[in-house]
Amino acid sequence: MTRPTGLSPQHRAALGRATLGDQLRRHGANQPDKVAFVVANADGSRRSISYSDLDRMANRAARMLLGLGVSRGDRVAVLSRNRIETVATYYGALKIGAVFTGVNPLFGPAEIRQQLLHAEPGVLCTSGEFVSTVTKAAAGLQLHRVSFDGPASDETSEGDETSGGTGWSGFAELTAAVPDTDPESAVDELDVAMLVYTSGTEATPKGVLIQHRNYLISTAPAWSWGLRTGPDDVWLFVMPFHTIAGLGSMTTLTMMGATLVLPATTDPAGSLAIIRDEKVTVIAQTPTFYLALAGHPGFGAATVGSVVRCMTYGGQVSPHAVGAWAAAAPDVVWGTYWGQSELSQLGSVGWFRTLADIPDQDATWIGKPVTHLEIQVVGDDGQPAEIGELLCRSPSAMLGYYKDPERTERVFAGGWVHTGDMVRRDREGNLFFYDRVKDMVKTGGLNVSSQEVERVLHQHPDVLRAAVVGLPDEYWSEAVTAFVIAQPGTDVQAMDLIAFCREHLAAYKAPKAVHLVDEFPVDAQGKILKRELRLVAIPGREPALARKSP
Repeated sequence: MTRPTGLSPQHRAALGRATLGDQLRRHGANQPDKVAFVVANADGSRRSISYSDLDRMANRAARMLLGLGVSRGDRVAVLSRNRIETVATYYGALKIGAVFTGVNPLFGPAEIRQQLLHAEPGVLCTSGEFVSTVTKAAAGLQLHRVSFDGPASDETSEGDETSGGTGWSGFAELTAAVPDTDPESAVDELDVAMLVYTSGTEATPKGVLIQHRNYLISTAPAWSWGLRTGPDDVWLFVMPFHTIAGLGSMTTLTMMGATLVLPATTDPAGSLAIIRDEKVTVIAQTPTFYLALAGHPGFGAATVGSVVRCMTYGGQVSPHAVGAWAAAAPDVVWGTYWGQSELSQLGSVGWFRTLADIPDQDATWIGKPVTHLEIQVVGDDGQPAEIGELLCRSPSAMLGYYKDPERTERVFAGGWVHTGDMVRRDREGNLFFYDRVKDMVKTGGLNVSSQEVERVLHQHPDVLRAAVVGLPDEYWSEAVTAFVIAQPGTDVQAMDLIAFCREHLAAYKAPKAVHLVDEFPVDAQGKILKRELRLVAIPGREPALARKSP
């Protein structure tokens, strides 16, 4: 059967269309008063935005972008900390078929310019605090620049080289001058919604292209079944919108009609007050965050009793934190998960109430694949293996890497997404994160997991943080090499740490050298940039770290 031929092409397209902007419009119509976002300001005040409010804001942003010449397939960039104007701009871009890309607010002018040159956005929106930085980064580029906090003054835009640029406009003024009704557009679910740049911990960041359809038919349903997410959730939301974790989670949660709380701070006292006042039910944060809250005098049933799910990543949560949260919030379950940008975020998830629930008591557990994911674990020969590279295929697989067909072809070899992650899979289907393929150290013909060595180093009482890489070596091919930040006030020596590792590991896994340093090179999410550490082996090159003071 076919649809009626008497419809206009635009009406025919919209009749059964499934795009992210369409779903926001439906929420605005069907649950207009449901709270979409709560903005918790630093001064203790709050602002509540309903789904109808958000839809109208997005419509105004869409019309603003159309007025600035943005059309279907064009890129729209935002450089800002999390704020509601970013969400409105995101959905505004999607409503007209444009592609949204977030820029890391921690970037310097050179890094910002690199992304702008690659993405080639027609419009760049930013907060007032970044106007000066963006002015330098975007000098001479052909794009419209919009400030969320009003037009930039001559002082804030001092040094602006306007050749090819357009100067600054104010977001509020531009959006106030247009209607708040839904714009007519030819966008469909096969259009690209996001251009998300990877963290670049191992190489230059890659631009991942993600279509509307990925979230509507795969990622959001997998979140519903795998992460037990629904419209009654109230999330304490701190993940930055320029990452797949932040942008993807925000997309999924708003698709489901949940409520997101955007805090101005993540300090323990402020966080506990927000959790209490907004009756937060779900938190996704690092293990140190939960431990910090549990150690605050205000922690208890009165502040966190509403929480029912604690998602954690970046390491295993401590037994003390698990016990403290169980006493304060008896309904809490803990979730661990894995994902990547190339899969539109979510890949596997696992749940536990106590650490005893974790299979094999193995802290590397990342759960089981979500419902929309097929996986293989293969060895170097491409054959099934217990430990090997994780290959995936799913409706949530990215369209490809922007402007990089050769890398896209490599990552899609054989019709699977080659994740670059090494995992172990047991007979029950549990997955345990082993290492990044590029972080495996091949020494003396044997493979060593850098993360296994790091876990042992972290057991030493004088070690605050450790990172392990393989450096070229004439004899070993690669030498296991550790970089360590010592606990303050300690005087641990490199040979002490090598001896400690030899007590807990096979001799070939122990570091051949340990470098004591004061800091690590990290990205915006705190991930260690191991590519910088490997510069130690290149004559005349130095990593972006400080050697430990004598």
